[in-house]
Amino acid sequence: MSFRLIDELQTKAIPVSQSCRVLGVSRSGFYEAKRRAAAPVVCKASVHLRAAFVASHQSYGSRRMVAELSNRGIAAGRFKVRRLMRQAGLKPVWKRKFIHTTDSKHDLPIAANVLARQFNPAAPNKAYVSDITYVRTGAGWLYLAVVIDLFSRKVVGWAMAPSMPAKLVCDALHMAVQQRRPGEGLIVHSDRGSQYASAQYQAKLASHGFICSMSRKGNCWDNAVAERFFLNLKMERVWQREYANHAEAKIDIAAYIVGFYNSERLHSVLGNLSPSVYERNMAAKKPIVVSEFT
Repeated sequence: MSFRLIDELQTKAIPVSQSCRVLGVSRSGFYEAKRRAAAPVVCKASVHLRAAFVASHQSYGSRRMVAELSNRGIAAGRFKVRRLMRQAGLKPVWKRKFIHTTDSKHDLPIAANVLARQFNPAAPNKAYVSDITYVRTGAGWLYLAVVIDLFSRKVVGWAMAPSMPAKLVCDALHMAVQQRRPGEGLIVHSDRGSQYASAQYQAKLASHGFICSMSRKGNCWDNAVAERFFLNLKMERVWQREYANHAEAKIDIAAYIVGFYNSERLHSVLGNLSPSVYERNMAAKKPIVVSEFT
């Protein structure tokens, strides 16, 4: 009460020293109380916002931040989140680099575009997409091949090597088969690269009874899901790192796929769930049983 009265006396041009002496308050105590009263109030949403942004590897924009805060029990609209991110200086930062990895200038057989951009199958292990990208390291380029289940956008197979022969894509597909055990009739889509058109890869597809599908010439949108994964990988991890060698890059990329992308990263197409959570939720849903008498 005394401190408030001193403030009022100041407005009447009465010196602080005189007011403190009359009211029996030390000047240091008065200024300390004034400092505490003027201290900014920490916003709970801002604290969670910063933590979620760091956990996303500084990759989430305002849309995903709204969903992530909701998962943490914090209700905040997009405009508020956008304002808080701007005030805190939270902005996804990435640099775009490019190198051509598709060699479609070959005389190997080309498959039809069976997938035809049907990117949302009704069940897992019905349609996969595969592609190759590159990662810069201090020891030279490292090439990454992945296989993604379109049902949940989950990366189910991958392989990395300092070159990109047909064995690279075969190894990625082999991992997917070992992890998922898909049945015959699975559509496996890719671009027209020589690795995917090779006799080695085609024989592997045939041995499992899989159906080969390839993008139309020069049409990257036919394999948009794989392209998007690579962009996410590079924005959220690769372009924020400088890998000294291939081994370091392999460990970090595998950690991103297993520890973040598949298990934690929110996907808008999955209702802002991660691939693993989406698959668990869908598996837990009991099918509707229709009586034979109806």
